[in-house]
Amino acid sequence: MSQAHPTTGATVDPECPVSLELLGEVYRADEYDLPYILETIPALTRAKLAAYLYGKSHMHQLGLKVARACERDDLIRAAGEIGSVIHGQSNLKAAPAAAPEPAAPGRGGRAVPAPKKISLGGSAAKGRSFD
Repeated sequence: MSQAHPTTGATVDPECPVSLELLGEVYRADEYDLPYILETIPALTRAKLAAYLYGKSHMHQLGLKVARACERDDLIRAAGEIGSVIHGQSNLKAAPAAAPEPAAPGRGGRAVPAPKKISLGGSAAKGRSFD
């Protein structure tokens, strides 16, 4: 027995503030094209799009990228207090990379990385005696 599959394509989510075509353009855009695409979207619609994408787990990061192109007030108008949170998260700086551990001198003058210390007992085991 064969199953019938719809051939009409994707359906539009009624909560999405932009057309399916524009959503696809935003989704597929690289880091260079995205700002130009976002410029064409009115400010409040762009903020609504940022909130919409932010709320989808698989498009959360894209929502933050769109939010970087929005004003805080527009995000608040579009999404209420969560708009302020989205604005704050979208403007967070990435944590600085940890400095590499210094290498200890080895044989023949070559640097050998210092061995990493690991705990087999876990952090909860500190201070306990297993005798």
